Amino acid sequence: MNRLALYFSQGIARVTGAALGPYQTAVIRIGFSLTWLLFLLRELPHRHELYGPGGPWSWDLAEQLIGANGAFTALMWSDGRLWFEAVYAFGVLTSVLLLLGWRTRTMSVLFMVGVLSLQNRSIFMGDGGDNVLHLMSIYLVFTRCAQVWSLDERRERRARAARARGERVADRTGPVLWCVLGLALVAVTLTGRLDGDPVIPVLLWGVWLAQAVWWLVGQRSRTGQPRMMLDAAGNIVHNGALFVIMAEACLIYATAGWYKIQGSRWQDGTAVYYPLKLEYFSPWPALADLLTASATMMLLVTYGTVIVQVAFPFTLFNRRVKNVLLVAMMTEHAVIAVVLGLPFFSLAMIAADAVFLPTTFLRRLGGWAARVRDRVTGRRGRTAVPAERAGEKAGQPHVGFPA
Repeated sequence: MNRLALYFSQGIARVTGAALGPYQTAVIRIGFSLTWLLFLLRELPHRHELYGPGGPWSWDLAEQLIGANGAFTALMWSDGRLWFEAVYAFGVLTSVLLLLGWRTRTMSVLFMVGVLSLQNRSIFMGDGGDNVLHLMSIYLVFTRCAQVWSLDERRERRARAARARGERVADRTGPVLWCVLGLALVAVTLTGRLDGDPVIPVLLWGVWLAQAVWWLVGQRSRTGQPRMMLDAAGNIVHNGALFVIMAEACLIYATAGWYKIQGSRWQDGTAVYYPLKLEYFSPWPALADLLTASATMMLLVTYGTVIVQVAFPFTLFNRRVKNVLLVAMMTEHAVIAVVLGLPFFSLAMIAADAVFLPTTFLRRLGGWAARVRDRVTGRRGRTAVPAERAGEKAGQPHVGFPA
């Protein structure tokens, strides 16, 4: 009983004491914001046909559907072309700012608003990766995804250094941003723009009020205890969201694999052959012909896909097997991006897979990127982020998936 109580107390201390997986959540933030940004930029010439007034899914059809399901989308607030352009530009801007990690708590919410506004306007525009991006944009709101590799982390590091020198540090941008967004939120609520499904409005108001409480405690509290309580609550929310992201990725692969097993084409080893022969999924016909020329190759790829997808959730706590399957899945998605012409679906899935990457590998990757940056900019800088600064404790495993 004493040993069980000890394990239980250690588990609680770990969940409340630190926001786990800082590098994994940073990679997820960068991966999904980059995927959405590249998609919006690539479809810039076709934006009106996809989500705007020139699309086959007309305003009236979208209004009927959203009236039935109550989905959130800012594009239904007005049918004007200028409003559409503003929302599309808003989606691009929030993607860039979230990618850089500037005011990440706020940008994660605005990024979600941009994703939902465009995707819910025309729900039939997508290739599967949009569903993953849709869900992950909501989950990111609950994570502390700017602990490393972000402008927020750099600003906090400089603020700590200034306070250590005895300087007074005041943040004016945060309160101004909070006030402006609060006025906008009040306006759209009073005008009935948030009527419908209550999930997103409650989330928007909840985050806005939570930021107010966080700022007031930081400004008014004379002791550190209230801030410690808020930190513990934030860690619990972050770690819970991280667990949900990991479970979501496992669920995607498990369901995909088990459904494939039931298909006759997957059973006889020919399922991969047919998409490669479709003109829509053959941007490189010569490459597709080369791959389909070997029946043995098609058999191995078909069975290998099913085996990897079904087996992956069961290998998470065996680091060697997990890492091998993780490389195999990322390679598979990279091949899909090139051979089948589905780059954004593949990028979304690779970003989801990144939550399982080993922490040591990600830290090395960050060091390599920093050295490349320093060479390009011609400066010498720090190329590593101490584990303690990232909310980690030395010697502890990271989210259960060490290298």
